[in-house]
Amino acid sequence: MRILVTNDDGIHAEGLGALVRELGRDHDVCVFAPDQERSGVSHAMTLRHPGRVRKFGEREYSCSGTPADCVILASLGALPFQPEVVVSGINRGPNLGTDIIYSGTCGAARQASLNGMAGIAVSCATFNDPLYYGAAAAFMRRHLARLVELCDYGVFMNVNAPSSEETDLPGEWAVPCRRHYRDQLRSFEAPDGYSYHFLADSAIETHEDAGTDHAVVATGRVAVSPVLVHPQVPAGFVAGREFR
Repeated sequence: MRILVTNDDGIHAEGLGALVRELGRDHDVCVFAPDQERSGVSHAMTLRHPGRVRKFGEREYSCSGTPADCVILASLGALPFQPEVVVSGINRGPNLGTDIIYSGTCGAARQASLNGMAGIAVSCATFNDPLYYGAAAAFMRRHLARLVELCDYGVFMNVNAPSSEETDLPGEWAVPCRRHYRDQLRSFEAPDGYSYHFLADSAIETHEDAGTDHAVVATGRVAVSPVLVHPQVPAGFVAGREFR
């Protein structure tokens, strides 16, 4: 398969390198990733400025834009490589449940689906050092064909693996969990006349329901979740009915 590998941690990220080494053993791989960290950009796109592309090596390129930009530009011919599949990751940290909304890693996989390609987001579900990407990378190599087969227009796959050097962790289907971010703000008034506001480290409350991606990863398995790209209407909604 012709695979485009991207991420939101930047082209020099350790997780990206681990993924490329594994997938490159069996497939034709091209790297096209942001030139610096773009965590938390979700599905942002660059619309008012050109995307600057730099070649680092054979089939290794950086982009001045976002993860979604990388997929868009590659699909439209910015590279001498036309991908069939997009694999985004391996992200440093989890993309569990509600994280999917904010994640640049997932934004790239979503854009792949919108462009008619299989899109897979993969993350190492911890922030604690040392991070081991071996489990996620090996899982992707073993199950890539199956994951691609399950993708279609309107669905991308979200994979979260424990931090582990083990190469044979089992996978399990999971639904995305619900997470609440108890954000805190740190602010100060500066001599330049501006006030500056920073989101401080805060607690994340996770609903640990059975069958969720968080629950699966907590048991040492790899969580695999299909994610719908197109919005779904609530039960009971009927299009065309008068709104009262």
